[in-house]
Amino acid sequence: MIPIHDDNPTQRIPAITITLILANVAIFAFEVTRSATALNAMLDAYAFVPARFFEAPTQPLQLMTLVTAAFLHGGWLHLGGNMLYLWIFGNNIEDRLGAVRFIAFYLGCGAIASIVQGWLAPASTIPLIGASGAIAGVLGAYMVLYPRARVVTVIPIFFYIELAAIPAVFVIGFWFVMQLISGFGSIAGAAGGGVAWWAHVGGFVAGALIALPIATGDAYRRSRQRRLR
Repeated sequence: MIPIHDDNPTQRIPAITITLILANVAIFAFEVTRSATALNAMLDAYAFVPARFFEAPTQPLQLMTLVTAAFLHGGWLHLGGNMLYLWIFGNNIEDRLGAVRFIAFYLGCGAIASIVQGWLAPASTIPLIGASGAIAGVLGAYMVLYPRARVVTVIPIFFYIELAAIPAVFVIGFWFVMQLISGFGSIAGAAGGGVAWWAHVGGFVAGALIALPIATGDAYRRSRQRRLR
């Protein structure tokens, strides 16, 4: 299933979401202009490397990579998929949290995602890059806050393509289950492909937990308003 848009309108222009997308695209465009040597040096400086981080977790340059790694991507497909999900779901979370809280939420979920992935393989020297962990946090928050919102999704059926409007809880829930299955498969050696599955899981859980008190407060206010009528 590939989501293409939702039916959940926003009340204001999602300036931070748009800025994040433009920043990611601009940085990737800069990446592709680098020579192999310059690109490797860039990754060495700004990607999250578990072994290096856990050796000195309070070192400022290592803490910096928890943020900078989320703005690096390994290819156009990697970038495009992440930005599509950010555009569809990020605008509503920004609308709900406000600009300042949203950027803190986004970067925080990305940092947690990297730490979770690194914690499972703390001796790994493989650079971890991509906005997937931060966007997974957005998905987690969206499922908690807007479970009934309809998401128009492309569903390939053999040689046919169907479009269906499916509740967000099913679209995002299916995505999360696939991350879990792939994550356990990577531990067992049955899956991998260079994808940081547990970063997705960690970011998603972080986003859902952060959004839970907001959803609970909303439900309480709606209940109180009904009682007062």
